[in-house]
Amino acid sequence: MPAVLHSDTIFALSSGHGRSGVAVVRVSGPAAGVAIQALTGAMPAQPRLAARRRILTPAGETIDDGLVLWFPAPASFTGEDVAEFHVHGGRAVVDALLAALGRLPGLRPAEAGEFTRRAVENGKFDLTQAEALADLINAETEAQRRQALRQYDGALTSLYEGWRMQLVGAAAWAEATIDFSDEELPAGIILAKAKAQAADVIDEVRTHLADARRGEILRDGFHLTVIGPPNSGKSSLVNAFARRDVAIVSEAAGTTRDVLEVHLDIGGYPVIVADTAGLHETSDAVESEGVRRAIVRAEQADAVLLLMDATTANPAGWPTRFGDKPVLEVWNKADLPHLERPGLAISVRTGAGMNELLVRIGLIVKETLAADSAAPLTRDRHRHTLGQAEQALTRALCAGAPELFAEELRMALRHLGRMTGRVDVEDLLDVIFGDFCIGK
Repeated sequence: MPAVLHSDTIFALSSGHGRSGVAVVRVSGPAAGVAIQALTGAMPAQPRLAARRRILTPAGETIDDGLVLWFPAPASFTGEDVAEFHVHGGRAVVDALLAALGRLPGLRPAEAGEFTRRAVENGKFDLTQAEALADLINAETEAQRRQALRQYDGALTSLYEGWRMQLVGAAAWAEATIDFSDEELPAGIILAKAKAQAADVIDEVRTHLADARRGEILRDGFHLTVIGPPNSGKSSLVNAFARRDVAIVSEAAGTTRDVLEVHLDIGGYPVIVADTAGLHETSDAVESEGVRRAIVRAEQADAVLLLMDATTANPAGWPTRFGDKPVLEVWNKADLPHLERPGLAISVRTGAGMNELLVRIGLIVKETLAADSAAPLTRDRHRHTLGQAEQALTRALCAGAPELFAEELRMALRHLGRMTGRVDVEDLLDVIFGDFCIGK
């Protein structure tokens, strides 16, 4: 992708919002150097070397005593001239600096994701790496961080570029059979070779797609739904997981009528635990809706925790009604006189068995999300675009004429190009970078 030259210069707070020890304000564009000179009086002596400066407003009033860095193009994050102001992280200091930058001619506040968008446009990295940067910023668990970092380091880029180069070779052989059809070339053998190369790629693409959505689940969170009869302790269990009262606990049946969620970090994996209404027959319309939502949530979950009262009879049939997803059978109230049951016995009230329960949940999550590849799909965009490439390759392998085969290969190459941003990228940028925060 050729570099994009912007005539305007953007600025924003690049570090986190709120009071902090140090705040970083980033400026990118042709007037970045002008901003340094206007607010500090002189450029740093050397690029990429921090210089202590008194930072002033255009009217000469002192804003702060901080550090200034200068990154001339193209050796910068965006590929443009970039300036960074490192100031004390009080709100008044940051607001005054942003206001001063806004009064300089040619500068404007950045839009969401605009710094990263300019970096992609200037070839600093591709779309999959830009998406990984957003995931890295938003990562809340160790597993999410590792997955985002692998993608940011180019794991997906290398995979897709390898496929693209193989298809470019196959397309070249296909074009040869068309352009030199009158020559003494073994057209049938050449086309067969090209199709064999395309067949290798489509096998790898299909394997890549058949990953049970592990990457997306890890990125968005593993959904665990807690179900069971009324008064089995579901809400108390969820409160114990969260270590705070997120659900109302009462002995009255039907207290929980909607789905409540808590987000947990279990063994480095993001787990979203849903508390649901008790499964029971009822004539109450609101309770019936709560039961319906509980069943729907369990059907959509990645795993189900079936919580039952160890002092009552087993609700037969429930553990197997939600397909082939993992169902963890747990018996609560083990601190009271109870019958021995298969499964894990716990007491939410005393905490007995809770550590083992968390370990078992962690094992289910880890087993489900164990990646077969160092570069899993992480977004619906990836899956949809690769699916289109797979369909084009399928049509190519079924094509009899070299012209049709070559055309479908071109379509497959176009879809692969959209993965990294090599072609037809403009219509994707607004969607992708709209998820970024200002200053990134």
